[in-house]
Amino acid sequence: MKKISLLGAGSWGTALAILLANNGHDVTLWSAVPAEVAMLRENREHKDRLPGAKLPDNIQISDDLSFSCQDKDLIVFSVASPYVRATAKNAAPFIREGQIIVNVAKGIEETTLMTLSEILEEEIPQADIGVLSGPSHAEEVSRGIPTTVVVAAKTKDTAYFIQDMFMNEVFRVYTSPDIVGIELGGSVKNVIALAAGVIDGLGLGDNTKAALITRGIAEMSRLGVALGGNAETFSGLSGLGDLIVTCTSKHSRNRNAGYLIGKGYTMQEAMKEVNQVVEGVYSAKAALKMAQEHGVSMPIVEEINKVLFEDKPAKEALGSLLCRDKRREYSDLKWSK
Repeated sequence: MKKISLLGAGSWGTALAILLANNGHDVTLWSAVPAEVAMLRENREHKDRLPGAKLPDNIQISDDLSFSCQDKDLIVFSVASPYVRATAKNAAPFIREGQIIVNVAKGIEETTLMTLSEILEEEIPQADIGVLSGPSHAEEVSRGIPTTVVVAAKTKDTAYFIQDMFMNEVFRVYTSPDIVGIELGGSVKNVIALAAGVIDGLGLGDNTKAALITRGIAEMSRLGVALGGNAETFSGLSGLGDLIVTCTSKHSRNRNAGYLIGKGYTMQEAMKEVNQVVEGVYSAKAALKMAQEHGVSMPIVEEINKVLFEDKPAKEALGSLLCRDKRREYSDLKWSK
């Protein structure tokens, strides 16, 4: 049995707390929101985010950041991406040298273009940082529905340790050294999922969404490789796997926000209606800036930015994508004649 803390008690943090507690660990679930702490303590259930998913008795609810960070075998950063830096800055004084931390949120910081693991390394330089990603909706993980993810870290020992903490008969965990590729896949797929939701909101069909997913993975791969990731990673769980589930699932807040935008909602109206952090909105500008800085073509990301932030009608954005200049699908393939 290990001592594990989760910083962030939203849907994903709560689901992973249940998973880790069911694995027999001593779990602390921390939240900075007093109302959330009170609700979890009183009901042993996150009624707002995961109704019906009861917290096992070996989960302690805490609002004490110092207690939640000290004397732990593993700390899981499960706060939403816009709050990672502030939480890391506040937690840093309580974190020991060599502390293993795994980040499970997905996003890119717009102002710095840093991934979340890079933010953690900057704010908590004494820690050993890993990332966990893949097609894994909290609603299903909390119910024990079979799920598979991937963990990346700088060393095998750290990756294997995190793998052992999470893995069980319904939650399979692979390992990888490709932190860059896994984080970019997990972040940029949310932007593509917004576009997939727009397609559904416009009432278009399976052909259109299949094309969007396929070309979306091409954009993700191009950017990831340009930033030092491995192309193979984007055909895996944190790339294609996560993209498929986020573009198609009823649980996907990014897809659901995009659906509302396709129906005519503004970005602000859609986010308010979804009533959760829509990570893709926060990552969209950052992904476009990264693409521009590295000379990477990302037309889907470019058009969804125009829809989100320049009020371009969704139908016009789709038309712009379809009417681009003719080109080959894979430019490095050679003709026989």
